Amino acid sequence: MSGSMYSRIGVSFRRTQGEEGAALRHERLLTWRRQSTVTRLERPTRLDRARAVGWRAKEGYVLVRVRVRRGGQRKRAIIAGRRPKHKGILRMTLAKSLRRIAEERAHKHHPNLQVLNSYWVGEDGKEKFFEVILVDTAHPQIVGDRKIEWITSGTQRGRDYRGLTSAGRTGRGLRWKGKGAERMRPSRTRNRRDERRTQVKVIP
Repeated sequence: MSGSMYSRIGVSFRRTQGEEGAALRHERLLTWRRQSTVTRLERPTRLDRARAVGWRAKEGYVLVRVRVRRGGQRKRAIIAGRRPKHKGILRMTLAKSLRRIAEERAHKHHPNLQVLNSYWVGEDGKEKFFEVILVDTAHPQIVGDRKIEWITSGTQRGRDYRGLTSAGRTGRGLRWKGKGAERMRPSRTRNRRDERRTQVKVIP
């Protein structure tokens, strides 16, 4: 059974993640490590994934690769005595995903552009690499395109900082519906605020 061109590209990329693509992967990561934290690209590493999340080969689209350090927060050891589980050093995970952090760094590097989406391209023992798709909202090709002109609206400004991208919505818990996700909408902060407002203080 023959697949589409993009499905074949996806299969080819997945092969580079196995043992047969170890040499290519090693050479690629060596090159990426020597480059800047935010590097502008001419074409995507994963064409199938880039097209799926919104990238188009036309003016107004900018593609960058971002390097982010792996792991959670690193806390200094506490001198005072207490149980190891209460020292607050291990398992201090970030509230944001590394992919979301990569989007914010790309936007900080290109403040005149808006983040459309992003996807994973590789990782090693210390860092992860993501490719972020940025859009120039003032470009005529973007303003005149019905499929993408929605991003030029003022409500989409700073969308990566406000959790409006795909990675941001995942981190806010908006990928889940139904039982167990009642407090996710409109936001967890808003629900907590409503609870405090309705609480009645009982004076004995």
